[in-house]
Amino acid sequence: MCGITGWVSFDRDLTREEGALEAMTESMTARGPDGFGTWYSRHAALGHRRLAIIDLEGGAQPVTARTLDGVVALTYSGEVYNFAELRAELRRRGHPFRTACDTEVVLRAYLEWGTALTERLVGMYAFAVWDGRSEQLLLVRDRLGIKPLYYYPTPDGVLFGSEPKAVLANPAVPRTVDLDGIREIVLGVKTPGAAVWQGMRELPPGHVVTVSRLGVREQEYWRLRALPHTDDLATTSGRLRELLHDSVREQLVADVPRCLLVSGGLDSSTLAGLASEGRAAPLRSFSVDFAGHSEHFVPDEYNISPDAPYVRAVVDHLGTDHTDLVLDPAALADPEVRRACVNARDLPVGRGDLDHSLYLLFRAIREHSTVALSGEGADEMFGGYWWFHDRAVSEAAGFPWLTAALGTARQERPYTPPDLRAALDIPEFAAQRYRDALAETPVLDGESAEQRRARQLLYLHMTRSLGGMLDRKDRLSMAVGLEVRVPFCDHRVAEYAFNIPWSMQVFDGREKSVLRAAAREVVPDAVLGRTKSPYPMTQDRRYVSALQEQVRGVLALADHDVFTLVDRPTALRAAEADPTRVPHPGRHRMLLEKVLDLYVWLDHHRPKLIVG
Repeated sequence: MCGITGWVSFDRDLTREEGALEAMTESMTARGPDGFGTWYSRHAALGHRRLAIIDLEGGAQPVTARTLDGVVALTYSGEVYNFAELRAELRRRGHPFRTACDTEVVLRAYLEWGTALTERLVGMYAFAVWDGRSEQLLLVRDRLGIKPLYYYPTPDGVLFGSEPKAVLANPAVPRTVDLDGIREIVLGVKTPGAAVWQGMRELPPGHVVTVSRLGVREQEYWRLRALPHTDDLATTSGRLRELLHDSVREQLVADVPRCLLVSGGLDSSTLAGLASEGRAAPLRSFSVDFAGHSEHFVPDEYNISPDAPYVRAVVDHLGTDHTDLVLDPAALADPEVRRACVNARDLPVGRGDLDHSLYLLFRAIREHSTVALSGEGADEMFGGYWWFHDRAVSEAAGFPWLTAALGTARQERPYTPPDLRAALDIPEFAAQRYRDALAETPVLDGESAEQRRARQLLYLHMTRSLGGMLDRKDRLSMAVGLEVRVPFCDHRVAEYAFNIPWSMQVFDGREKSVLRAAAREVVPDAVLGRTKSPYPMTQDRRYVSALQEQVRGVLALADHDVFTLVDRPTALRAAEADPTRVPHPGRHRMLLEKVLDLYVWLDHHRPKLIVG
């Protein structure tokens, strides 16, 4: 795991641009606190910040290989989990190795197979290869988009980086956000490829970019496919368990302390159970809770049951060395924590205390571990959210998680000023993005209407919802130098899960039935029987009161740019409302969070907003 950046320019000598590249590289110090490296040639310059995970002494980057026809250089972020097997094969083909890290394996794989190396890599990664033999840059992102990568085409080449902040650190890039960028912020659904910043693009999952004197070309190398599923239920659950076991085993490989994130839900408990099998020494585990949460818990539309009793059941069952981080409202509402989260994500697309508690958890974990395993992806792949099973929501023409949150498929955003609201036309923008996603969805001839709709819902979540979840986990963890691995997001698991018939996914009338069957031997009965509950939100009213006080402080700034994006009277009503009497507490709270996130983002990045 690391931060990468670089610059290709065919019209200038980049050996004279050290200051610009170093600024781009230093912008991601948090992603790589263990090392800094740059490499220059006349038309290409690469930067790297390192978080040391494997081969702590020998993994410095960028790395190069000299050939008779020129130098090939690599800057790389992530982990290739099958690097040992690839290294053995490459050695048989005559490639020498100086280090024990996966970075050199990726470089040698490129020398052997060129762009076809993408077919052989298993893992989470984003990397750039400058091939001096052909004067061509290759940018690669992993299949599910676990690791981020952004690029900005220029008249004579490209700028790129793991995060927008690295690209924006180059003085050639204007900090401009136009109406399409604002639409992405306001809608809150991650459109593949959209980067919000004008002129910038996020490389979509499963894609490569080639940059040469002929220009910039983006190509897809992997996508979900609809395939017949011929395994019966017993074989399916057994195969799924085998795939997850292999993924967990591969992702536990590291030369630094590892740990497990445990929430008391099925997903994290399954990974914890598989990770603990056959281990002589217990793994460390961590969870997050809120002061007084279990004692005063009241079920609501978001939270069905508190996590703590189920976390304890998992810890007792597996015997992990466990730490529970308990947070109070003051820590969650701390403006500095919000600032850290918004700046880590480069955009005001956060989820309030859900982001804040996760950031604080990661910060606490980093004092003990450098690698953590997390359960992202299972709900998207196995239909875990409640709206998969609510016909009124699942059949509505819109992104179901937004329909569930607003109570309607029509995506109104009344917190925006009237003139901007008309210019954005978020309902039509959302509807078009939804139609685009459905048009991409692969289906099989002869599928029933129910199976086809289930496949559409899974595709929507795996390509439009999961990306946002993975981005959140990457940014908040890397902001404190923690590598979070996500075994469910192994592409082999995703491909298999996507083609399990819906009738098998819910064979016992519950969500994630086939995953429960696969996990039965490693998960305690209490967790197997638990109804899906989302990542916890604090129910402490003091948190909402703190948000209101902070919004009142923003309202006192008469000419702040935040009121270009937020309707002042609407924000004032939210700041003054009695939170115990508002008709939709969740929406009220989300509005307060949005005002504060936008305020922090505008203050830090100072973008030029084009709203006309």
